Amino acid sequence: MQFLGAVGALALLCAGALPARADTFRVGRLVCFSTPRVGMVLGSAQSLRCVFYARRPPRQYIYEGRIRRAGLDLGVTSAGTLSWAVFAKNSRIGSGTLRGSYVGASGNVAFGPGLGANVLIGGSRRSVMLQPLSVERSIGLNLAVGVTHLTLGPRGRR
Repeated sequence: MQFLGAVGALALLCAGALPARADTFRVGRLVCFSTPRVGMVLGSAQSLRCVFYARRPPRQYIYEGRIRRAGLDLGVTSAGTLSWAVFAKNSRIGSGTLRGSYVGASGNVAFGPGLGANVLIGGSRRSVMLQPLSVERSIGLNLAVGVTHLTLGPRGRR
């Protein structure tokens, strides 16, 4: 229970640190599908296949990526799904706009079905940001808390 409280407090802190939304546009949603993960006590890594669903005009762009976690990570989870709303300073989004590095904090807990939160900030020339709080769904037995680094590249690159 303390773990979930800590994740919630972290999400509120990061949400308060966001820039005003008046100077950003909601340009779509990024959905990533992860490979199974084995926690190695001090961290883990997963490959991602992501699809960015642009709002206007409605298009889809595919990215490949890698998410690395450093911190306490114990257990095993199946493949999972992560989802973020995407905001940008410019409403014009192209095929490689989301590539870049995102850094922040994460927490996951799974005893059978599981949930996690990833608070990540960064992106291409800092002109694109992922909604600070994503929800991660997976199945397994896992407890993870730490620093997360997400890299997104065009399809076929990392």
